[in-house]
Amino acid sequence: MPRIKHVHLFLLVVGVFLVWNIVTYYTLVNKSNAKQEQSVEKLLEVRLSKLQARISAQLEQNKQLLQQLQGQIKNDNAVTQETVKKEITNERDKIEDDTVTEWPEAKVIPVLMIACDRPTVSRSLDKLLEHRPSAEKFPIIVSQDCGHQETANIIQSYVTNKNISGIAHIKHPDLSDIKLDWPQKKFSGYYKIARHYKWALNQVFNVFNFSAVIIVEDDLDIAPDFFEYFSATYKLLHSDPLLWCVSAWNDNGKAELISDKEAEKLYRTDFFPGLGWMIERKIWMELESKWPQTFWDDWMRHPEQRRNRECIRPEVCRTSTFGKKGVSKGLYFDLHLRFIHLNSKYVPFTSMDLSYLQKEQYDSDFVKTVYEAPPLSAEEVFGGLHPEESAVRVQYTTKDDFKRIAKMLGIMDDFKAGVPRAAYRGVVSFMFRGRRVYVAPPSDWTGYDTTWT
Repeated sequence: MPRIKHVHLFLLVVGVFLVWNIVTYYTLVNKSNAKQEQSVEKLLEVRLSKLQARISAQLEQNKQLLQQLQGQIKNDNAVTQETVKKEITNERDKIEDDTVTEWPEAKVIPVLMIACDRPTVSRSLDKLLEHRPSAEKFPIIVSQDCGHQETANIIQSYVTNKNISGIAHIKHPDLSDIKLDWPQKKFSGYYKIARHYKWALNQVFNVFNFSAVIIVEDDLDIAPDFFEYFSATYKLLHSDPLLWCVSAWNDNGKAELISDKEAEKLYRTDFFPGLGWMIERKIWMELESKWPQTFWDDWMRHPEQRRNRECIRPEVCRTSTFGKKGVSKGLYFDLHLRFIHLNSKYVPFTSMDLSYLQKEQYDSDFVKTVYEAPPLSAEEVFGGLHPEESAVRVQYTTKDDFKRIAKMLGIMDDFKAGVPRAAYRGVVSFMFRGRRVYVAPPSDWTGYDTTWT
């Protein structure tokens, strides 16, 4: 019995010991876990605090960026126009020749006459001399191609005439034939004209070193205020980087399509008119290296050359042509050119305020005038309906629309690189039976479609 009691006591002690150890173990473990949990919680708190700070900083940065973007969006339209101007101005400045000391004033603007084999060159020269106000300001340079001796003798007679000053005769040295394959051979005359133009313009700008030039051909008559017109518009051409030429020509200049009473009226146009035109030397320096082999005037109308720049053109032409003989065989002359009306009234442009032609003001006034004009169909205009309206608008939306309207109302219906003749912002302005008509695209017009050819 005593032995059994000792065994029970021993087992009791062992049991108590084990229970005590187990309890101690779990107590220690729980304390350790509590400490670990507290440590993890503190670590999470620190990390969350740091993350919150980073998120707050990022939100503030995003807010500032958003404000900048909103401000940029508001100024987009103004910035775009200003960027175009700066780009063109900077490009011109890069090629400015410091040796041209009288550039800004253009005290001398020569007239370059392109001549070939027309003895009637004397008619054009006589008109230039008749209306020229100053031999010093407007020297005449006759550049002759073709090697036609009779024409050369006539030109030379002006040079040697002691009563005439300020006239020179230069001769294109390259009279060689241009070798072309059969399909292009019929256009050889146009190739020679482009070659001559390039040489002659290089003489004016790179040899004689003039800063601007007025270009005419040997079959043009000029208006009495021809020189007055170019004197006044040169200031606009020089000061506005979005202008690249001034032209004396209106492609829709037939007597029935213009207002002879508004001979002083001038326009901006997206279409390069030619036929008596003025450019600055900087423009030639831009064009010279890529001058085309043929059809130079249509090439000038391509977007790559025009670069969204514009020309000044008149309501009433300051030039007209009498040259039926030419590379076009007189076809275009008989159909159109001989009907062009030449201005006969002297307009004192240099004493007039031409600020209305400045880009910002002109665009605002032009758009307002055109799209406030009441809309009529071409048929209504042709039929003389609503005679109480002195100015009306005829809308077109497609190429075929325009051509149909143009043929009905008698204006030129062709396109060059998508631009109708005499158009500005897609709008062609002319007179029809005594009232002003604007053939115009919708008011949300966004630009020319170059596939319209």
